[in-house]
Amino acid sequence: MYSIETRCIHGEGHTLSDANCAVSFPIYQTACFSHLTPGHNPSGFDYSRESNPTRKFLEETVSSLEGAYDTVAFASGMAAISAFFDCFRPGDHILCGEDLYGGVVRLIDQIESKNDYRIEYVDTTDPAKVAAAIRPDTKAVYLETPSNPMMRVSDIRAIAEIAHRNGAVLAVDNTFMTPYFQNPIAEGADFVIHSGTKYLSGHNDTVCGFLCSKSPEAAARIRLLSKTTGATLGPFECWLCLRGMKTLALRMERHKSNAETVRDWLRGREEVDQIYYAGSGMISFSVKSAEKALSILRNVKLITFSESLGGTESLLTYPSLQTHPDVPAEQKERLGITDRLLRMSVGIEDPRDILGDLEQAFTAE
Repeated sequence: MYSIETRCIHGEGHTLSDANCAVSFPIYQTACFSHLTPGHNPSGFDYSRESNPTRKFLEETVSSLEGAYDTVAFASGMAAISAFFDCFRPGDHILCGEDLYGGVVRLIDQIESKNDYRIEYVDTTDPAKVAAAIRPDTKAVYLETPSNPMMRVSDIRAIAEIAHRNGAVLAVDNTFMTPYFQNPIAEGADFVIHSGTKYLSGHNDTVCGFLCSKSPEAAARIRLLSKTTGATLGPFECWLCLRGMKTLALRMERHKSNAETVRDWLRGREEVDQIYYAGSGMISFSVKSAEKALSILRNVKLITFSESLGGTESLLTYPSLQTHPDVPAEQKERLGITDRLLRMSVGIEDPRDILGDLEQAFTAE
């Protein structure tokens, strides 16, 4: 097998199979495909909601990077997460990490409640607490590591062993680390989820999501859901993500290096109370007052005050109001998602320019 750096560019080995020998995998911008006779389509493709050559190559590439049996590309990360939760039945017990992206909490509390799941939040950074929360009807454990926005780290292997010992599956959101830094399936996870909008696409220009399955049985269920509900990714967005992933390895090294530089700079600032960093390009930090946090957001110039992450540009986010407004206030306070917390997606600009912008934003009146 090729190295991950090579597979980011070539997948498992793109051959120049189209008539024009395109080096860049083509965009098959079509809704449907022709048949020779009823039931016989030589291409193997029928309708782009179900399958499309551009999407197929993207899915195969992500499967290769994650070590998955199969991957489905969805129209957003939330669509991929919704498909995962659609795998269960009323009455099923599901354990979820207590520090999750706010959109997932909203999905669980406001949408999935109609399905009568028994969903319980637990501190997944402590495997003993996961083991204590497991019940005979527990069907899944769902977590982020590192978590958003507090960068809390869970032991994937330990939690996978607990889940499997009790007949449950483990799903891991790997958006922050990407397969370049972390492979949850190799550690025992059954599903891997990505907001492909972020590091995989990497250029803040498309929205997409991925749900990777470890087993053929799980993959078949996800394929059925994606075909039936129709939240699959369009050909052009697939091509944008394929183009972005070609530089994933290079970008992740620069994101990480720049984030470590920012972390070290923050350590020397008296305005900073706490720094949360667990690798990759994401860093959160709290300052001494909400007024200081808002002042920094108002005064950044090179860094963009925006809600997303994982692109080439550095972004600064205010989680309490932007990404986590639907998380109950008591839970936010307990986790540290206060009005003093800022989350930074450190881009790949010259680190001297990033620090220069932080310096002027921190000292501006």
